[in-house]
Amino acid sequence: MIDSFKYKGARNRLADSLTEKGISDSKVIEAIRAVPRHWFVESALMDSAYEDRALPIAENQTISQPYTVAFQTQLLDLKPGMKVLEIGTGSGYQCAILCAMGMKVFTIEVNRKLFQNARSVLAELDFSPTMLCGDGSMGWDKYQPYDRIIVTAACPRIPAALQKQLADGGKMVLPVGNRDLQEMCLVIKKSAQEFEIKRLDKFKFVPLRGKDGFF
Repeated sequence: MIDSFKYKGARNRLADSLTEKGISDSKVIEAIRAVPRHWFVESALMDSAYEDRALPIAENQTISQPYTVAFQTQLLDLKPGMKVLEIGTGSGYQCAILCAMGMKVFTIEVNRKLFQNARSVLAELDFSPTMLCGDGSMGWDKYQPYDRIIVTAACPRIPAALQKQLADGGKMVLPVGNRDLQEMCLVIKKSAQEFEIKRLDKFKFVPLRGKDGFF
């Protein structure tokens, strides 16, 4: 794939617009500038890749709006080298942002075609997250605990397995609600039994699949 001056310029303009919209974490903005979002969309939509909106991808799914990606990532309050579990690899774009920020990323995607597509693009970018095709609502017990967990699909509730796999002092960001509208939640694990939950802005995500998802 090609990353031309045209796309780099569009990416810089997108990053600037996200700053104007309130994204203040410079590391997040730098990652937005660095990762070629047009690599993660269908070829017919490449020229729309740097508009601040969600776009359709394969399997009736979407690549999240750049503001949403930046908002969730900023809420994670990331430090270099943290272990981050991502639920819902999707296109792979959010995963690429995390990798570009120096995180040790573990990512799960339930859809086999999306999983394979994302793995291919991430490898082309020389990113090497640990990837699994499976039920993300159950997390990934093998590598827990995680410093941070991010869920990129609508959850009917906060999945118990993900709470358990979060390290003490760790943070999880996920949209919780019904299929039509969700609240972004920031979950902070104080201890094995104590969690602080902050409810933030409204968003709309595709539904989470799996045992603790919508279907």
